[in-house]
Amino acid sequence: MGLFITFEGLEGCGKSTQARLLYERLQARDYPVILTREPGGTRIGELIRRILVDLQHTEMAATTETLLFSAARAQLVNELIQPYLNTGGIVLCDRYADSTYAYQGYGLGHDLDQLYAIIKVATGGLMPDLTIYLDLTPEEGLERKQRARSGHAANDIEQRRKAGIIPTSVGLPPFSAPSVSSGAEWNRLDARDLVYHHRVAAGFHELIQREPERWRVLDARLPIDQVMQEVEAAVEPLLAGVTQLKDGR
Repeated sequence: MGLFITFEGLEGCGKSTQARLLYERLQARDYPVILTREPGGTRIGELIRRILVDLQHTEMAATTETLLFSAARAQLVNELIQPYLNTGGIVLCDRYADSTYAYQGYGLGHDLDQLYAIIKVATGGLMPDLTIYLDLTPEEGLERKQRARSGHAANDIEQRRKAGIIPTSVGLPPFSAPSVSSGAEWNRLDARDLVYHHRVAAGFHELIQREPERWRVLDARLPIDQVMQEVEAAVEPLLAGVTQLKDGR
């Protein structure tokens, strides 16, 4: 029935990087694998993502936020994740249902029992075989993300200067400006106060304590290559049940 692995963590923890690296390494070993993300991963899901992350949508109610995340998840599970698992392949997902518990449940105070019911409908009860959690503090994560975003902004401005599109006197935008890159987006959830992000972190740790056999907690402060080695070590025992692709894939 395939292998379902998810990556979780606070903003800036490096989970997207680690998911991509694992995808590349599994591909190189001829495993049938796809990489997707939440919210998004499908045409409909990406449209929903735009609404969810837009900094202008400050009036969005907590219930609306929860249902939009769940709608994108339902589409992703039905259109992509479950069909690929049914072929015996490996699905890597950058965030999944645990993020809803952490961000909308613990973070926004949405009733956890209600969330459980909503998530069960959206996923059909599908849960990961393994969840990799990259651990660091909210302060460290947000600082990383702002730094990355600033770097994307600097690169974008430098390229525009070289092309003569903008004068050399133009500086970097402040962190409160709209996102400059999808790779380092500063979104509506990022912009919430630090107390919120600490509630989210506490929520993740509570989820880990409740189901420790599914989670692998890794130190996100370690060098990228070292984290990748630990990710591979956590995944390796689960690969025995997945058939590698043959010639002519």
